[in-house]
Amino acid sequence: MVDSQYYLPNDVGISALDCTEAFRLLSPREQLYAHYLSRSAWYGGLAVLLQTSPESASIFVLLQRLFRKQPPAQLGNVATAAGLSPEEYQENLKALVWQSQAFQDSPSEMEALWDSCSTLLYSLEDKQKQLGLGDKGITTYFSGNCCLEDAELAQKFLDSKNLSAYNTRLFKKKSEGKSCYEVRLASAVQEGESDYFLFLKAIYDFEDRVFTVSRGDYDHLMKKVSENLEKAKDHAANENQKRMLEEYSRSFTFGSVEAHKEGSRFWIKDKGPIVESYIGFIESYRDPFGSRGEFEGFVAVVNKAMSERFAKLVSSAEVLLPELPWPKDFEKDRFLLPDFTSLDVLTFAGSGIPAGINIPNYDDIRQSEGFKNVSLGNVLAVAYATQKDKLTFLDEEDKDVYIKWKGPSFEVQVGLHELLGHGSGKLFVQDEKGTFNFEQDNVRNPETGEKITTWYKGNETWDSKFSTISCSYEECRAECVGLYLCLNKHVLSIFGHEGEDAEEVVYVNWLNMVRAGLLGLEFYTSESKSWRQAHMQARFVILRVLLEAGEGLVTLKESTGKDGRPDALITLDRSKIHTVGKGAIERFLCKLQVLKSTADVEGGRALYEGYSAVSDGGSHNFLCLRETVLQRKEARKMFVQANTRVKGDSVELVEYQGSAAGLICSFTERFADDAEEVEAHLLELNKRDAPFPSGRSLESV
Repeated sequence: MVDSQYYLPNDVGISALDCTEAFRLLSPREQLYAHYLSRSAWYGGLAVLLQTSPESASIFVLLQRLFRKQPPAQLGNVATAAGLSPEEYQENLKALVWQSQAFQDSPSEMEALWDSCSTLLYSLEDKQKQLGLGDKGITTYFSGNCCLEDAELAQKFLDSKNLSAYNTRLFKKKSEGKSCYEVRLASAVQEGESDYFLFLKAIYDFEDRVFTVSRGDYDHLMKKVSENLEKAKDHAANENQKRMLEEYSRSFTFGSVEAHKEGSRFWIKDKGPIVESYIGFIESYRDPFGSRGEFEGFVAVVNKAMSERFAKLVSSAEVLLPELPWPKDFEKDRFLLPDFTSLDVLTFAGSGIPAGINIPNYDDIRQSEGFKNVSLGNVLAVAYATQKDKLTFLDEEDKDVYIKWKGPSFEVQVGLHELLGHGSGKLFVQDEKGTFNFEQDNVRNPETGEKITTWYKGNETWDSKFSTISCSYEECRAECVGLYLCLNKHVLSIFGHEGEDAEEVVYVNWLNMVRAGLLGLEFYTSESKSWRQAHMQARFVILRVLLEAGEGLVTLKESTGKDGRPDALITLDRSKIHTVGKGAIERFLCKLQVLKSTADVEGGRALYEGYSAVSDGGSHNFLCLRETVLQRKEARKMFVQANTRVKGDSVELVEYQGSAAGLICSFTERFADDAEEVEAHLLELNKRDAPFPSGRSLESV
């Protein structure tokens, strides 16, 4: 029997992100600015297909061609005429493709597209079931013959040349018995097209291997990104926005992370914009090594009423930071007050939409120059709406309070997680000149009482040092900060919660975290003993910590449901949150920060991987509970986003139904003006990777 985690039901929840009122209130200039930023984001977002798996781009092109010729309603009629039932119409994709107008018009091209992706589309071979490096899964951040040792060697090479991995991919081949690596930078220009950055030599000998640094990855897409950023610049509100877009364009044109960092500096200085955005190779969650950024871009409009609450939280940050459970030497020398706004998303291009963001991710900028926080209000409004009959693993009494307070409690958690979670903590660094940013002789490790013996050196960063665990570890630290500081009455009052209501917010926030820790088991792959989602791994770790605290704080029991299937019940003793719970999180959070500050990779791995372990031993059989979670899982919601269209001197907002048909239509119309060009470029870019081993053979399309 196939593992139930690989089944996706046909009735997945689909919701439209509402930004009608927010967009309507923009001036014509602001609407044009938002439009061209959105176009940049959507074109760049297509790079995610090339960052995911070998077949992803072909699947996208197949579906775009299928539905561009006939929308879902028309295809439904075609399916019915061909004798396909409604269920078969949704499930028998090949039969539908063969009956479609797209196939009738171009049978050889559509068949070639199908052949290039169909086997991998349905494959449940162990390596092809999840993202991973080497034999642990599929990734196109690396060629298929790369393993962990190759990733580690490449990181050492990049560090030695002061190059960031964020906008790179790595390809390996053999030449005369020697391993040769190509580090490919994302840029619109390829080699020979510009004399920009001539200081970067193309070929290097490094540890008896050959490394080639090349440009031009995703070149067609990066050109589209840069062109639309230049158009957006004509409608920028101020000089900071103009300089920001100039540097971003330079980054995507020439493959320079330094230019993107410079753009991010101007972005930080752009305080309180009406239209907020960020774009680039940002989050490294889906790189199995944890260093390469997935392309994402968002454009959103400020929600002023909600932003006022976050502004109050920012103004209280310097009072709240000393409350965190580590010595002051482990906190930043100066907290740079950031923007923290609530936004209604117009566009979010990438593999998923988060509830909140703390960026930029560049350690050197975050530590000394600042950052911004955003909470995505219209995402929160629809993503976390819950029906009682679909709530799993809680008793009936908890379900009622959970439904009532989940939204308000999650708003508090997101605010604390982003601002004071990701925004807190100091990294101990010795720079290239040998200068330390901490007092070596005086600072002591609070866990051992000894002097600090490890730190970050030169170009080392948090991501490069902690690599495969860095993303989830940092999310866990930020989640713990949220749990810890939500116990503070002042924090709760900022969000309008007092007295008994405040205690309900605390209870549901902690209850949601331990339930999420159990649900996180869905994202653990037992065959490879690996986690596939950073946040859910983090929440499982927190569940383990709170279970370990004992004294009846958290209880997790296996049971049999009313339907006769395996079930589970998780409970939280609210009377012990402020005592047992707070103490457990306080101790764990201090350990997390000390290990991070001191670049103690060995200690950090031992701690985090220990709590991340999923086994059938001990007081809880988590492998068995994983099967229960999979049997009772609910598919994650999908979002339908609006499009914008220039009409004369104005911009039209085009919205769609919150349905599968609406989602499909939004994508076909999104690229309608240059669909054939974009699709041809995607397939061409995909073919470039074909000479490198990937565990499959790419057909010529």
